[in-house]
Amino acid sequence: MSEVREQPIIITPDMLAAAVDTRRDFERGMRTAPPLILFLIAANVAMFGWEVATGALTNRDSIVAAGALVRDRVIAGEWWRLISATFLHAGFDHLIGNCLVLYVVGMACEHAFGFARTAIVYVTSGLTGSLLSAAVTPGPSLGASGAIFGVVGAVIVVLYAHQKRFYLRDKRIGFVLAAWSVYQIGTGLLSPYIDNYGHVGGLVGGAGIALLLQPRLLSGQGA
Repeated sequence: MSEVREQPIIITPDMLAAAVDTRRDFERGMRTAPPLILFLIAANVAMFGWEVATGALTNRDSIVAAGALVRDRVIAGEWWRLISATFLHAGFDHLIGNCLVLYVVGMACEHAFGFARTAIVYVTSGLTGSLLSAAVTPGPSLGASGAIFGVVGAVIVVLYAHQKRFYLRDKRIGFVLAAWSVYQIGTGLLSPYIDNYGHVGGLVGGAGIALLLQPRLLSGQGA
């Protein structure tokens, strides 16, 4: 019986290139002090301090006067409430929960998109969250979580859409985002001033605008 000899495998340059992971480390160079996100956190904290100092959380009328989102007021021409409501919070726990997650996911978003495009994501998400909330519920409602859901959506989009160009070392970010989402939805069910429709609107708005924006990490631009 003759012995069948295996033919040697010829290693080509294409095969070597395919074996090398050419994806970029998404977390490399990520700032621990992203300027836009720190500014937004400071703005939310300052506004909450103003709420406490002026007694804005005392009753429904006072929170509406402070700038909460109310459908009838918006229809009457007070469009500024679509933004002002996103910088108000219903309590200290509401503020802290939002600021912690804004820092974590905002750090990733600003790293990916830069200062200016992250600002676009945040404002767009806040507006779409407020618009859906006002369209479905009479209000009053308030909170930055709609805008933050949009930042979450933007980060998910950039990592999914460019998964062949980025890899993520710390997989725990997915757990953090899932835990925060559950917490926010639960908080929205318990507080009369927090509206889960705003969360959905913000998430859709942030994910949608992220599809239109080129990530800074891919364009090589600084903002």
